[in-house]
Amino acid sequence: MLNRKGRRWGADACVVGFSGGGVGAEFGDPLRERMVVPSLKLQDLIEEIRGAKTQAQEREVIQKECAHIRASFRDGDPVHRHRQLAKLLYVHMLGYPAHFGQMECLKLIASSRFTDKRVGYLGAMLLLDERHDAHLLITNSIKNDLSQGIQPVQGLALCTLSTMGSAEMCRDLAPEVEKLLLQPSPYVRKKAILTAVHMIRKVPELSSVFLPPCAQLLHERHHGILLGTITLITELCERSPAALRHFRKVVPQLVHILRTLVTMGYSTEHSISGVSDPFLQVQILRLLRILGRNHEESSETMNDLLAQVATNTDTSRNAGNAVLFETVLTIMDIRSAAGLRVLAVNILGRFLLNSDRNIRYVALTSLLRLVQSDHSAVQRHRPTVVECLRETDASLSRRALELSLALVNSSNVRAMMQELQAFLESCPPDLRADCASGILLAAERFAPTKRWHIDTILHVLTTAGTHVRDDAVANLTQLIGGAQELHAYSVRRLYNALAEDISQQPLVQVAAWCIGEYGDLLLAGNCEEIEPLQVDEEEVLALLEKVLQSHMSLPATRGYALTALMKLSTRLCGDNNRIRQVVSIYGSCLDVELQQRAVEYDTLFRKYDHMRAAILEKMPLVERDGPQADEEAKESKEAAQLSEAAPVPTEPQASQLLDLLDLLDGASGDVQHPPPLDPSPGGALIHLLDLPCVPPPPAPIPDLKVFEREGVQLNLSFIRPPENPALLLITVTATNFSEGDVTHFICQAAVPKSLQLQLQAPSGNTVPARGGLPITQLFRILNPNKAPLRLKLRLTYDHFHQSVQEIFEVNNLPVESWQ
Repeated sequence: MLNRKGRRWGADACVVGFSGGGVGAEFGDPLRERMVVPSLKLQDLIEEIRGAKTQAQEREVIQKECAHIRASFRDGDPVHRHRQLAKLLYVHMLGYPAHFGQMECLKLIASSRFTDKRVGYLGAMLLLDERHDAHLLITNSIKNDLSQGIQPVQGLALCTLSTMGSAEMCRDLAPEVEKLLLQPSPYVRKKAILTAVHMIRKVPELSSVFLPPCAQLLHERHHGILLGTITLITELCERSPAALRHFRKVVPQLVHILRTLVTMGYSTEHSISGVSDPFLQVQILRLLRILGRNHEESSETMNDLLAQVATNTDTSRNAGNAVLFETVLTIMDIRSAAGLRVLAVNILGRFLLNSDRNIRYVALTSLLRLVQSDHSAVQRHRPTVVECLRETDASLSRRALELSLALVNSSNVRAMMQELQAFLESCPPDLRADCASGILLAAERFAPTKRWHIDTILHVLTTAGTHVRDDAVANLTQLIGGAQELHAYSVRRLYNALAEDISQQPLVQVAAWCIGEYGDLLLAGNCEEIEPLQVDEEEVLALLEKVLQSHMSLPATRGYALTALMKLSTRLCGDNNRIRQVVSIYGSCLDVELQQRAVEYDTLFRKYDHMRAAILEKMPLVERDGPQADEEAKESKEAAQLSEAAPVPTEPQASQLLDLLDLLDGASGDVQHPPPLDPSPGGALIHLLDLPCVPPPPAPIPDLKVFEREGVQLNLSFIRPPENPALLLITVTATNFSEGDVTHFICQAAVPKSLQLQLQAPSGNTVPARGGLPITQLFRILNPNKAPLRLKLRLTYDHFHQSVQEIFEVNNLPVESWQ
């Protein structure tokens, strides 16, 4: 180390003679010359840092050199300032603080030497941003450099402006950049176009400034300038409806440029893997997608070209696949012909057969987006999608699972469920929950028969019972309870499954419930649909006791088993002493819920044995929630509309209802009976027509617009159900009248602590442009004390490729919504 350091000090002495020795000579201070430690060159600093064996040594080297750099900045050495700043920038790239060099960047930018400007602009791009006020000080220097005719200096100024230019700088320097857009030098024009793109993103109001030069720049033959121009037009169209209408006139010109790229021969300068300038092709396709969205004339103009690109692009290389994928996205976003959309789906189907996993993932993601609009076309590739379930890549198998579940319908539900159940048995653990939930939902929605539905759920519970949703147990018990003809079949299937495995807790809970409800059918053995099984009472009781004693059983599972034993006491013909002993044992259980059940059941045996049979009768059928329940509710609603002319209840029925309310309230004197009908001619007419006498509906609550920004609006509509005045239903409607889609839309709300708020799931997360289908979300607010209502809303969404987050409070809600 000593020899190594000695050699390094000798080299540093040479460095001092070159760069740092002049400081001491200038002041004529020999003592200072002997005390100042020589500074390192940039190359020597890099070698010294790389040679450090520990982080402490690296920090020591950097601290010493930063001290030299600070001293040099204080001395104001104009000759070697750019060298010191270059070393400081390297230190900054390593993650160490370098803020003290910000003002030196400004000095170097103001210098007349190109070497100083080069390092100064580089330092400004690395050390300055909008959060530092110092960046505003270089606005005048950039303006002067842009006005000069020196192309390298103009390029440096444009690069810096496009990297860290704030909104204020963009507004001040927009005229200078506009002049450079039409400069004869392609080098300056390319950088000016990219700077204009940054300005549009920062200040969309500048669209009118850069709109006129774009039409002239589209005639350029230089591919770099043309690529930048297409990017600039894309930004203008996404942020300005006026620009979008303006550039729809140049769709034929864009079509001509793209057709020339597709049909031209091989070019060494622009071709990549045999595809002519795929970057420019992709950018033109993206612009065509924006211009053709929701516009019939523009879409018709580009239909033939898109078909030509889709059929003539070489897919043997990745560059061709990129162009083809962008073509598919454009076809799906514009108003294209039906045959063209089928061609796009077939291209994605070919992507599924590609050996590149990235391409297969992109294809699965795109098909998942198209499955709602082009379901029949995507269905043709169902076998290929199912094959992707066997992928070893977790992301691919997850996308294939989502697409497979989306492809399930009433015609293919049996075949698809077989494939999905086979995948469930071998899928990775992190996919089992999603797969099991998807199978259960699809089975509930498209089940051909109840028996098939029960078998499907039982298979899922047997295979992945620990991964199913919490409502799976309740749904299956409701399903079995509603299928009276399958009670014997279900209890035997569940008994066999429980005898084989008691580790799947949801399965054990459903089996225990079913055995408790229909244990008599299990012992009867009169089910002809499965193999005959002779089961005696002792085996059933022993199996339930095994569940109670198992260390794998959850407290809830033990509660199911204990209740099943109690119900079997009324369904079995033998002695109940064994059941009473088990129940009494759990009267001292540590689990409070289980202990309470056991004590109550033991009390039934001891004190209310004569009521036990009536209390432990079979559970009545409960109403179900789900897709089928919604359809049944719709049918019942239609039936209710047909029977609206039914006679009104008579007075004795009304009095019976009031008596029931008296019993519930516990005080009959507080109940006010309705007054008798007024014997007026109008009342006699009502009796004559036998029409129901209903009170007038409450006055509607006016709607309220609470948010508007760049075409995105949020409106609130209110409903207070007459049967529950303390409940307020708020429907939040998000609409989008801008030219760009709103994606990843999330609306969150908060209310004062005295109120209760429940947010329902929204209808989607994307609001299409130009007044497309809005997003709706329901808020349920319970306000029993009629407290003044205030809402605090937080909106987050992506609009024009920018993330938007708004937090605001709504204090002007209608008084009718809470009083």
